[in-house]
Amino acid sequence: MSKGPGAPVLAGVDGSVSALDAVAWAADECSRHRTPLRLVHAYLPSMPSRIGTGDVSRHIDDAVQAQGRRWLRRARAEARLVAPDITITSRLACTGSVPLLVDESQSARLVVLGSRGLGGFGELLVGSTASALVSHGKCPVVVVRRTTAVDGPVVVGVDGSPVSEAAVAFAFEAASIRGASLTAVMSSRDFLLDRGYHDTKIAHDWSEVEDDERRLLAQRLAGWQEKYPDVRVDRVVGRERAARMLMRLGEQARLLVVGSHGLGGFTGMLLGSTATTLVQHAPCPLAVVRPQS
Repeated sequence: MSKGPGAPVLAGVDGSVSALDAVAWAADECSRHRTPLRLVHAYLPSMPSRIGTGDVSRHIDDAVQAQGRRWLRRARAEARLVAPDITITSRLACTGSVPLLVDESQSARLVVLGSRGLGGFGELLVGSTASALVSHGKCPVVVVRRTTAVDGPVVVGVDGSPVSEAAVAFAFEAASIRGASLTAVMSSRDFLLDRGYHDTKIAHDWSEVEDDERRLLAQRLAGWQEKYPDVRVDRVVGRERAARMLMRLGEQARLLVVGSHGLGGFTGMLLGSTATTLVQHAPCPLAVVRPQS
């Protein structure tokens, strides 16, 4: 999950309430792991050919930079309210938001973002930009959405792929450090349908299918339960599509964890409509985990 004890948690800042929620979540994460917090804001330069003279362009750029510095100061103050003793650094960069975050992610423990925003990160969770960050970032990405389930479990999607294994590792550590239980979820329906089965072929064998999936899920979790004996684990195997199961269980979760792609019920989890549903509508903070390269 981490890149060493000194790896910071990275939070995108854009002046929005959602970004401040992300900063608060990131500051709490830093306090739990005793790691520094890194605040970043991206802005794009003005274009003189469209707005007039170079002097006008410079004035606009100066104003945009001043606004970015104010947003970073406000984010720092918000982080201090949550975790007064953590180390905080910041960066104001003239670049696109995704290039900045991808660059910074190379040395980060994880990237934390608001579910919607303004300024340099306003487009972050729309369409290809979110997929680009998940695909090309070098650490897990957490999308923060407010939840009332502050004492709920950590919920993780499991399918047995290497990416799923990375998500399970992240989820166990997250549950352990929070003193939370862990709910591990596997979808029998997606697991089979993605392998070319048809409803008519498996309808009369659902009990047998679910028994097999429960055994597989138990096997996938066994080693992690030995490593984290303090974490109570609830295993859930169901016939719903994976995204629907995760959305439903996420209603009572403090954190939802998925791999960036995988096998079975979580194949292409971050592609197409499933990605849009989870990233934009998950009812709690969502962590998207890629295997470390």
